[in-house]
Parts: sequence; structure tokens; C-alpha cells
Amino acid sequence: MRKILTEDEKYMKEAIRQAKKAWKIEEVPIGCVIVYQGKIIGRGYNRRTTDKNPLAHAEISAIKKASKVMGDWRLEECTLYVTLEPCQMCSGAIVQARIPRVVVGCMNPKAGCAGSILNLLQVEAFNHQAELTTGVLEEECSQMMKSFFKELRKKQKMKKKEQESANMPEENP
Repeated sequence: MRKILTEDEKYMKEAIRQAKKAWKIEEVPIGCVIVYQGKIIGRGYNRRTTDKNPLAHAEISAIKKASKVMGDWRLEECTLYVTLEPCQMCSGAIVQARIPRVVVGCMNPKAGCAGSILNLLQVEAFNHQAELTTGVLEEECSQMMKSFFKELRKKQKMKKKEQESANMPEENP
């Protein structure tokens, strides 16, 4: 029997597909989509290392694309779906773009600024706040991050061993 996905799960699945694109190029697997009236108008995935650009986050890429489609920097009737809780830069961009709703897969206790460390999306002093929904396909999003970093550590360990063996002096018989 197949589970019927909610609308939030449907769009989070697409954000997960974007995150997998990041993983394929050995980037931290974070994906994002922006939806307007039931249609995806912006997609993005993490490309920070690939582009050698600290601004190349999934949310920033998706916001740029959605703004271009809308012909406006204000994304006032959109929902942003992201696999990992936004950082301070992305949370600020979400507020600046006036995105009214943000849906997060898993939280980020090390750098999250949508509730983990602080919540920039709902600061009353700002002229815009976003409604926040968390935990959508949380296990899938969280497991993807854990698997990526486990694989990365394994690759780094193998690389270190290769370097150490290449630097070892040859034994004399």
C-alpha cells in the first residue's frame, strides 16, 4: 500500500531531490524549492565548494530563481521548502524576500537560525515574519545528512592513510 503524501511532503520530496544533486557533486546535501500557487518556481541546492562562493546556498539559489520567475524581489505568496534549517544568511534572505511560510525538513543545532540557535524568521522587530513548519520528512532529511558526513569522514580517513603510506620510507631487506 502506498502512502498518500501531504502537500508539504510532496514539495519536501522535491527539495530532497535537489539535495541529492548536491551530494552527487560532493557538496553538503541541502536542497530547496519555492512554491507559488501549487507550482515550483525556484529550485536550488548547495554549491558552496563547487562555486567557491560562500553565498551559494540552496535557499539563495532558489530565491534568485523564484524572484526572476515572479519578476519581483517580493515573494509574498510563496512557500519555501528546505531540507535543513536555514543559517543566518539564508534566514535573512527569506525575511528580505518577504516569504510568508517556511517548511523545514530537519533542524540544524550547529548553525540553524529558524529556531535551533535563534529564530530570525520570527523576530517581531523586523517588518516581516515567516510562519514556520518543522519536521516534514524529518527522518529522511536527517538520515541523508548523517549518511553524507559518515561517507565524507570515511573518504577523509582513507585519503589520510594513502598519504601516510606514500610518505613512509621504503624498507630495506
